Amino acid sequence: MLFRQLEYFVALARERHFARAASACYVSQPALSEAIRKLERELDVPLVLRGSSFEGLTPEGERLVPWARRILADRDALEHEVTALRTGLTGELTLGVIPAAATSATQLTDPFCAAHPLVRVRMWAGLRSADVVERIRRFELDAGIIYPDGIDADGLTVTPLYTDRHVVLAHEDLLPEGDGALSWSDAAQLPMCLLHSGMRGRDLIDEVATAHGVRFAPRLESDSVATLVAMVGAGRWATIVPRAWLATYRAPSDTRVVELAAPPGELGDRAELAARVALVRQAGEPESVLARALADSAPNGG
Repeated sequence: MLFRQLEYFVALARERHFARAASACYVSQPALSEAIRKLERELDVPLVLRGSSFEGLTPEGERLVPWARRILADRDALEHEVTALRTGLTGELTLGVIPAAATSATQLTDPFCAAHPLVRVRMWAGLRSADVVERIRRFELDAGIIYPDGIDADGLTVTPLYTDRHVVLAHEDLLPEGDGALSWSDAAQLPMCLLHSGMRGRDLIDEVATAHGVRFAPRLESDSVATLVAMVGAGRWATIVPRAWLATYRAPSDTRVVELAAPPGELGDRAELAARVALVRQAGEPESVLARALADSAPNGG
């Protein structure tokens, strides 16, 4: 069995198309097909349903895909570990990030890049927490920054980073005078643009709003915090965004950031607009040496 055969098999499972898989592996389609046939003969099980075109994987093939991904991930980890012993870390770190942490992620990646100048970082900053976790388990990402609450983190190492508190950002003409906190009922009357329903940042807002007895009905929804901030900059909108996001992203001119009113005592923590943010990566050995080094760059040192 060759690593190349497993690479072709994993590519086919991902692309679900022979020509696209061959293109992704920079080989001809006949070469990819023959390598997978050899793998089937060596394993003595059919992996692919064949007809005039790709028709899917066999049940045996579906069960073996995670094993193939794990073997290739372990090979990459071995290569990185050996290279690190010789010359320091090299390679590519793949990182998935929720939209709310798209800017605060720089506080982790910047010191990591400074400490390991030979490592490239590829970041996806528009993923949901569950998607990040799933892609880590599929060995498509080395690590991720997510909202860990309510997420199944079995088999993952979770490193707390910070607690994110949300604030209202609006054009100053839309807000009452003074520096006091804004009531939830007043916030609900503003022309809101918010994240899509189903995204944890938006669901958190809706849950806390319900606890306060109000409901938001945004006229515009997006999967990007940057888009929400840009809409506010247009002058006729308000939004609710993580304070940590604004710490590294300058708010538009003529806008103000205001706190939302603290919950009455009887509502307790369920009416506080805050969420934990954490770094997650594969647990167990052998782990990704790049993900481990990224965790070491966290404020708490991993």
